[in-house]
Amino acid sequence: MIPEKAPKEDVFYGSGDLKKDAHIPSFDKYKELYLKSIENPNEFWGDIAKDFFWKTKHTGQFLEYNFDVTKGEIFIKFMEDASTNICYNVLDRNVHDRELGDKVAFYWEGNEPGDELTVTYKELLQRVCQFANVLKSQGVKKGDRVSIYMPMVVELVVAMLACVRIGAVHSIVFAGFSAESLCERILDSQCSLLVTADGFYRGDKLINLKLLADEALQKCRDKGFPIQRCIMLKHLSREAEETPLGSQSPPAKRSCPDLQQEKQTGRVKKTRPVPQVPWNPKVDLCWHTLVRGASDECEPEWCNSEDPLFILYTSGSTGKPKGVLHTVSGYMLYTATTFKLVFDHQPDDVYWCTADIGWITGHSYITYGPLANGATSVLFEGLPTYPDVSRMWEIVDKYNVSKFYTAPTAIRLLMKYGREPVQKYKRDSLKVLGTVGEPINPEAWQWYYNVVGEKRCPIVDTFWQTETGGHVLTPLPAATPMKPGSATFPFFGVVPAILNESGEELEGPSEGYLVFKQPWPGVMRTVYGNKQRFETTYFKKFPGYYVTGDGCRRDKDGYYWITGRIDDMLNVSGHLLSTAEVESALVEHEAVVEAAVVGRPHPVKGESLYCFVTLADGLTFNRTLEAGLKKQVREKIGAIATPDFIQNAPGLPKTRSGKIMRRVLRKIACDERDLGDISTLADSSVVEQLFQNRCCPDV
Repeated sequence: MIPEKAPKEDVFYGSGDLKKDAHIPSFDKYKELYLKSIENPNEFWGDIAKDFFWKTKHTGQFLEYNFDVTKGEIFIKFMEDASTNICYNVLDRNVHDRELGDKVAFYWEGNEPGDELTVTYKELLQRVCQFANVLKSQGVKKGDRVSIYMPMVVELVVAMLACVRIGAVHSIVFAGFSAESLCERILDSQCSLLVTADGFYRGDKLINLKLLADEALQKCRDKGFPIQRCIMLKHLSREAEETPLGSQSPPAKRSCPDLQQEKQTGRVKKTRPVPQVPWNPKVDLCWHTLVRGASDECEPEWCNSEDPLFILYTSGSTGKPKGVLHTVSGYMLYTATTFKLVFDHQPDDVYWCTADIGWITGHSYITYGPLANGATSVLFEGLPTYPDVSRMWEIVDKYNVSKFYTAPTAIRLLMKYGREPVQKYKRDSLKVLGTVGEPINPEAWQWYYNVVGEKRCPIVDTFWQTETGGHVLTPLPAATPMKPGSATFPFFGVVPAILNESGEELEGPSEGYLVFKQPWPGVMRTVYGNKQRFETTYFKKFPGYYVTGDGCRRDKDGYYWITGRIDDMLNVSGHLLSTAEVESALVEHEAVVEAAVVGRPHPVKGESLYCFVTLADGLTFNRTLEAGLKKQVREKIGAIATPDFIQNAPGLPKTRSGKIMRRVLRKIACDERDLGDISTLADSSVVEQLFQNRCCPDV
């Protein structure tokens, strides 16, 4: 499963300085603890659980499960008879038991340089209690679902922790998603309330969030599900007299009532327009007005270990997003443990994860994992290239960031600008670098290691999914030698295997389907409202295993290398997109009768969307139609799913049974003429026509 000894050839090691105080200081220690986590999970997780508060302590088996659909219903239960509250553990425990009340929980860095805010653990606890009381006053109770559609502001963390404090289930929707996507998620999880903001800036681009939220709520009403209450945060139009959230007040970004104000950005003065905020007094409530009258004390709701914690939607191969459900105790212990050990967290660290909280990375490694460890984090609203391409390294120096976690997409983007923007700043505080979202290519890994980390910072290239809750394959900074592009070895409690198409386990160096043989505490429990889809998606193909949907290679040293999605999913800028979902959006356009979407390699994003569309008889493909189709996808899914290329396809390569041969389309998108066996095509002449109609040059 893991090698007897740490391999020494063709590997990289991090700085030896880490080994002195590291939680896992050597490969031998990693191996010892890993074997304990597999052979005696009760003792391993029992020791970790002692660091947390339990209203009702656990007795009996720590973990019970069934992964085999042929033996009955799939289930995972972890510490089922215990009760706790995750908000209490990440805030009250740190403030009262660990005396960390005055420690900084978040340095908030706004889109514009100079917009900043410092929030301590004590202040965060007070604000969470206030908003928890607001939710209760609006009738939200344990088990209710609350939809959150907000930018990267501290109030987003406040809203999610307020939900879990009272036992409500949050469903956060990435603020880059469309009104249609928000509506779909509200309907699926039957949310009773929406929390949003007026708007925000991403670089120079204004996002009128409230307008999108209102459009989504209208769509919900049209479908027979009216939401009665929408709480809106004034982010761009914050009132000057409002009580500041943290220990210093942010600049009055867009003061009311004149709604425009010049701001000194540190580089140039900019005047930003403020969105016209629609307001429906029958539904809309002002965050600030509600909080102003709320008590800052709120008793937590004690929850069973297997009570729902949150729902987070991820793309599914059918085109309909899946509501991944995580539960309280297992997720809490797993995110806390992975954060502590994978980033080798130390009390004086300043940690920065550049992800958005709308994705699982932000849930696990901005909110829950870091706060459970009493960590100080940077929360960033902006873009890595705004107002210039040195912004990230400026922030690293500004806050003395020691642990830095970002996506390969961002690294590849910044590589284009060379070393100079990086080397303008010292970065001497950095100790560990991490990557997340997709496999990192060796060239980007080397640049990250050599230029950003100056050959002294180990890189933790983490593999995990929304469904896994936390890291499942990852290096450990002082313990495991690194190979550029490899996810290395399994985390504690995780047992990977590689299967062939027949479901047989492969030994030694091999390549096939990546599966896991048993659960770990943080794994998803179900697809919300659709147990059958949960079992079909993750357990039906290979009974007895959790199926990741990813291909994997294991080398001669036992290192695992993720080779990409096996199902009809694309990884664009670290975010999974369903080809079926994009195809569905395209064919909703009146001009399109059929569509097929494939991935095409992209030097920055990893994969780009290459779409083939067949038009209705008599219609002509032109730039106006192409722009309309891109707009349609943006409105249905979000900007992240905007097609890079759309090709007119009078015919698609299909088998005689009518199945589209997507592997042929992938070859056409990449202009690769070696098509393999196409003898099953009903009409092979369409292939040459598609090659001739290719809409993009090779890049």
